[in-house]
Amino acid sequence: MNTQHTQLIRGLGLIAAISVNVVNIIGTGIFLKARVITCNVGTPGKALLAWVVAGLLAMAGALTYAELMAMKPRAAGEYGIMRDAYGRPMGFIYGWTQFLIARTASAAALAVGFAIFLNDLVGGALRHTYFQYTLPGGHVLSFGRLQVVALSAIIVTTIINCAAVRVSGGVASVLTGLKVLLLLGVGLGAFFYSGGEWGNLALQNAGGTCEGVPITTGGMAGFAAAMLGALWAYDGWNNVTFLAGEVKNPGRNLPFALIGGGLIVMGLYLFVNLNYYHVLTPTQVADVPASSSVAAEVVRRLLGSLAVTLMAAAMMISSFGALHASILGTARIPYALAKDGLTFKALAQVSPRTHVPVRSLLVQGVWACALALSGSFDMLTDYAIFALTLFYALVAGSIFIFRRREPDAVRPYRTWGYPVVPVVFLTVTGWLIFETIRNNPERTGIGLFLILLGLPVYWFLLRRPEQSNK
Repeated sequence: MNTQHTQLIRGLGLIAAISVNVVNIIGTGIFLKARVITCNVGTPGKALLAWVVAGLLAMAGALTYAELMAMKPRAAGEYGIMRDAYGRPMGFIYGWTQFLIARTASAAALAVGFAIFLNDLVGGALRHTYFQYTLPGGHVLSFGRLQVVALSAIIVTTIINCAAVRVSGGVASVLTGLKVLLLLGVGLGAFFYSGGEWGNLALQNAGGTCEGVPITTGGMAGFAAAMLGALWAYDGWNNVTFLAGEVKNPGRNLPFALIGGGLIVMGLYLFVNLNYYHVLTPTQVADVPASSSVAAEVVRRLLGSLAVTLMAAAMMISSFGALHASILGTARIPYALAKDGLTFKALAQVSPRTHVPVRSLLVQGVWACALALSGSFDMLTDYAIFALTLFYALVAGSIFIFRRREPDAVRPYRTWGYPVVPVVFLTVTGWLIFETIRNNPERTGIGLFLILLGLPVYWFLLRRPEQSNK
């Protein structure tokens, strides 16, 4: 294979690399989780503490990843770490799970979310269904305007990402700017709201309805549940690692992107949540219905009837930005697998003009569209949550393997606080894995089955004639 047509180029600068992370992290969690977290812990102080601790945990992961990615800045970064630390079979299983289940299902969910928020913006005009079909077992397949918009969002972001990586990075920077301005606007509006009261920070939830929140008793169980909610809002802190092979000056810029992006998001989250409590008491926060959000209630008090329109537009921007970053990063996984001979070699081809893995992007787009139409992405993502958390731990844990196995390797960045910081990250991640298994044994069992299903596929691929002739 001509290496000229299989090599990515380093076209992603520092600002774009930070943006790829920030735009993927800031989704809907900052708008939706404040109510849940308040119900879990009862007071603004404990809620803010949950946001801080979750942010610090994500930062511990970023600090650990920073050393690994600066040392091995390759395409689909996490895949390369898994392969080098644990062997080719584990590398393939990682790529199999991420591409076929986890990240493409997440992209499908983001696209459908974008369509739903657009439907809210246009007053329900997208509810029309062209046809629907009930499968054996009761699962309903439907196709209508919502699905058309969702598929269009996937197609548009796929086309954008077929351009040179610097173009995709520029789009990510613009979308990040819009998200940051949006959060600053909500936070500053709440800060200057004349009807607010900083004394709300000293109050406690007293009789709030907490619709749909199972844990409202406080204590360690409540704080653990609050942490899980906050961690969901920080998820995506590792997105730039998938583009490690395309970041300029990776020894410097990858650590800056991981750490700097995390700090930016943590600062924004704390700023916005602090000002939520300036406008609303903890009980009023807990009374917000599950169909709405604390952010929407705050904006309603600031702008009245314009709140619904503004929040629908805000959710659309958040969903589209996260979808763009997800499509951009995930496409590097099949490309890296193909480069290693672990999937169809055609996927290792890059465009001679843009040096982007266009075929990988197109295959990913088709699969994400199929998941969006099937409606099964939420189920697949639920099953894969255990796997995703497990892979976080395995990738982070490899820092100890490489420190022992390659003590003299060039490390442009060394993890601050080593070995304490990685141990803290692994300890908390291990606790989350244990809680996931304990609370959802059936879901994690199916998730593990889907992961291990990659093994027979791996063995089949190794037996291909083109592999045996190597």
